[in-house]
Amino acid sequence: MIAPATRFRRGFAHGIHPHEHKVLTAGLPTQRMPFVDRYVLPLNQHLGVPAKPLVTPGQRVRRGQRIAAPGAFVSTSLHSPVTGWVRTIGHHRYPGGQFSKAIEIEADPYATQRLDGEPPPDWRTLSPDDFVTALQDSGIVGLGGAALPAHVKYSLREGIKIEYLIANGAECEPYLTNDHRVMVERADRLLRGIEILRTRLGGTAEAIIGIERNKPDAIAILNRQLRPDRPVRVVPLRVKYPQGDSKMMIKSLLGLEVPAGLHAADLGIIMNNVSTIAAIADWFDTGMPYIDRMVTVSGPGIERPSNLIVPLGTPVREVLRYCGGLSDDTREVLMGGPMMGTPIASLDAPIIKSSSGILAFTAGETARPREYPCIRCGRCLEACPYFLNPSRLARLAKARMYGEMKHIQIMECVECGSCTYACPSGIPIIQLIRTAKRALRGQR
Repeated sequence: MIAPATRFRRGFAHGIHPHEHKVLTAGLPTQRMPFVDRYVLPLNQHLGVPAKPLVTPGQRVRRGQRIAAPGAFVSTSLHSPVTGWVRTIGHHRYPGGQFSKAIEIEADPYATQRLDGEPPPDWRTLSPDDFVTALQDSGIVGLGGAALPAHVKYSLREGIKIEYLIANGAECEPYLTNDHRVMVERADRLLRGIEILRTRLGGTAEAIIGIERNKPDAIAILNRQLRPDRPVRVVPLRVKYPQGDSKMMIKSLLGLEVPAGLHAADLGIIMNNVSTIAAIADWFDTGMPYIDRMVTVSGPGIERPSNLIVPLGTPVREVLRYCGGLSDDTREVLMGGPMMGTPIASLDAPIIKSSSGILAFTAGETARPREYPCIRCGRCLEACPYFLNPSRLARLAKARMYGEMKHIQIMECVECGSCTYACPSGIPIIQLIRTAKRALRGQR
């Protein structure tokens, strides 16, 4: 039995309080980045099976046209961000450094780049299965970072009844402000997406928008637009990392713990990122597939921090150039946030569906602290929101005792980085855990 929504706890145990660094872009209106000459669209921009190409080299495509179909159920479509020509289908560098199969498109310099897509599907008349298929065709993924195809959460097992629909507006990663700007600038789209999803879930689910208190303008704007006849409420939350993790958000809002091995839907809960919900509204109201990504470009190495709408496939180099380029003392560029983001191996790598931010850091932020032996202080245990033992996991990872790590729940680690942030000995705990998890997946 789920506790009534009036009993919000507004907090979870453990976690950390890193410096926010959001002031650089939190108040900046979102701009649309101009189109460039070349786009690279990897086929594996989501969790699950890569998409399958539907086009061939030399073929002309239009903006919004589907160019790749889902490769399996846990997969999603891919659409062209521009009108132009398919140049190649081959392996291109992914942001993390590996090479991945991708579709390269050359933009037509004389095209208007206006979206002339197909009419949107009528979400009111679709069967449950057809609604899931229509959502899969949109190309929308979870935009909080995981990139799980959005339709997967709405393919519910028989007997599952959803009592709560949660819109996750925590955006707890430092520097990132794109979700913040969605709630400020596109509050109507967020609320429209909630209305669509609530209706499809039977109309009985209560919708909760969880927002950290460091976004007072978003909280105020959404509260002004709420209708008293709809069960939708905004809940301000204590600022804490990793509040945006789905299990931590559920704990903060409902006081419930999602047991290991279960999903939120098993407890009658579905959660989506606020940007995901707004994109769902765009798809079902206008037929606009997911072809543009809102990206925060920030950090000490950025000449002109910005919140941008960027077509998927745009090279990172072009985004940085539009923001004035990098300062001379820049040492590292990350895709994503500073806690869970990935260093970019090449500035020619493209913006993908999970690219929430591009952050540039100078030598002062990237200097690795000197590593000392573990002093058994327990600060990593106090920081871990999943109540794991990070120091023990790090010791086992160094010894490559991966089998033992499985027995102490290494796969439950969400790699939030709280342990490394809290460690006074400068031990790269999260990097060791990531290496071990990759090794275990390789063995499996």
